Amino acid sequence: MENVVFRSFKKGDYEEACRWWEWWWKGETGIEKEILPNDENCYVIEHEGTPVFMGFLFLGGNAPIGYLTWIVSNPDYKGPNRKKLMRLFITSTEFKAKQQGVKFMFTVCGDKYLRQTHKDLRWFVDESRPSYEAFKYI
Repeated sequence: MENVVFRSFKKGDYEEACRWWEWWWKGETGIEKEILPNDENCYVIEHEGTPVFMGFLFLGGNAPIGYLTWIVSNPDYKGPNRKKLMRLFITSTEFKAKQQGVKFMFTVCGDKYLRQTHKDLRWFVDESRPSYEAFKYI
């Protein structure tokens, strides 16, 4: 896919994520920056300079485990490649996690599109729970 950049957070990304959360969560405030991973493990995927997805990778301190959470999308981005960008965001995060020694990742994916994308990417999605926990050995 052309004109796509996957990167770590830079100045202003956290504030943008908060605006997106507030839109998706109907006025609820975002996650406090202090409890998020360092910017190196906060990721963004952009298309033609426009941020489309963001998410956060927590690393296990004494185990090769990663937790991908609070994936949020730009509510104003309506491009036809939105689903492809979601897949690329997740696989790029898997790649970054693997580079850091992660062997097992998990997430919670309540959104039906996010859930299906994880299934398509060969994550195991436990649909017996309302939170739709998902995991993958990488």
